[in-house]
Amino acid sequence: MSATPATTVSAEPTDSADPCCAAPLPVLGRDVTVPLVTGGEVTYAALDYAASAPALQRVWDDVAAYAPYYGSVHRGAGYLSQLSTDLFENARKTVAEFLGCREGDQVVFTRSTTDSLNLLAAALPADCQVFVFETEHHASLLPWRDARVTYLDAPRTHDEAVHTLERALADRDPYGPALVCVTGASNVTGELWPVRELAAAAHAHGARIVLDAAQLAPHHPVDVRDLDVDWIAFSGHKLYAPFGSGVLAGRADWLQEAEPYLAGGGASRKVARRADGGVDVEWHDTAARHEAGSPNVIGAYSIASACKALDEAGFDALVERERHLIATVRAGLAAVPQVRVLSLFGDDAPRVGVISFVVDGWNSSHFAAALSAEYGIGVRDGLFCAHPLVRTLLGGAPDEPGECGAPEAAPGERSLNAIRVSFGAGTPDEHVERFVRAVRELVTDGARWNYRTEDGRCVPDTGTEAVAEATAA
Repeated sequence: MSATPATTVSAEPTDSADPCCAAPLPVLGRDVTVPLVTGGEVTYAALDYAASAPALQRVWDDVAAYAPYYGSVHRGAGYLSQLSTDLFENARKTVAEFLGCREGDQVVFTRSTTDSLNLLAAALPADCQVFVFETEHHASLLPWRDARVTYLDAPRTHDEAVHTLERALADRDPYGPALVCVTGASNVTGELWPVRELAAAAHAHGARIVLDAAQLAPHHPVDVRDLDVDWIAFSGHKLYAPFGSGVLAGRADWLQEAEPYLAGGGASRKVARRADGGVDVEWHDTAARHEAGSPNVIGAYSIASACKALDEAGFDALVERERHLIATVRAGLAAVPQVRVLSLFGDDAPRVGVISFVVDGWNSSHFAAALSAEYGIGVRDGLFCAHPLVRTLLGGAPDEPGECGAPEAAPGERSLNAIRVSFGAGTPDEHVERFVRAVRELVTDGARWNYRTEDGRCVPDTGTEAVAEATAA
């Protein structure tokens, strides 16, 4: 199968000053320019990878090559349908290999990490107890509404995390089925969690464990057998693939015994009318059981393409280059006394390219708006869909201002929010260097423009008087 993509983008030039061997992987949008409120344009610095990483050019090219051969899967006898079915099922095999899945494990394609964990929540056996740290992203903190949930306090060391879980599991009553849900890397601090040790603790107490790998899989190799986890969940849009696809991979038994996540075509093997007028249904016991409806073939294929691209690039080289970027950002922020970096486990904790911080005298929304409007840098501000964790790290009271994506404080006023910078395999050195310079200049010299609050967000004030005042300054 071959096809010519509709568009191509020139390759990212290698960073000549980069001491690492690896160059940034080519990603979409790397040459996009954005206007500055102070005049002119600049290449956009996408430093919000923790929310959505840009798609790899390789992934986009693969999808474009497949597009003319698009066909319905699993139901068609035609050539394109058969080709699309093979593509879809081969994508499942590729993901299984990428994750080091065991024989008998299932790979279920979903819409996102959130969807994956909600699917698993719907498949829990009766009377299952769930253990989850308050430090989790809402995707892994909130799905367990029909289970008995024990929320664990934020630990301050890896050992404390393991001991906290061991105590909670040992004290559970009754001693029935249990599930531990834990992140691999924090979406707030970027810090790595002791997944292997937590899995050992869970299994020693008769519990299972699911790993939220949304922030881990794009940065480090993730292996089901090596980590000894029962399930892994992650999203395509964090793994350099387009939006709308995700994965739940792992043990088959709970998934096979549960009612289908969605009822409909594809999930059913056989449907027959009964004499009394009802319907008898025999459901699949494969991954198809939880993939009712026409599947997102392009989403599955794009995830598989991203898995292949990361494997071929080599995680050793990607990790080493990311360490260089992390060191650049952390050193730059440490040089500005007004900046406080948020951390659970301390400065020496291993981490991925996700760093959150606050700046004395600045509302986080105001700071993020100035980075965008005056420097062309995209970061994130707020509570990052991890409200309990950010409030714990900031030492704030539950009723202080601040909610995910909608800070209420005006420019200059304190709010219970933070700023997050995140990067990865497609980030050039210049983007993080520009970010470090921008932080220093904003703290030292202040913003060059006036800002106002609009619909809960801080935005540049484009009124005539504001423009004149900023221009004069």
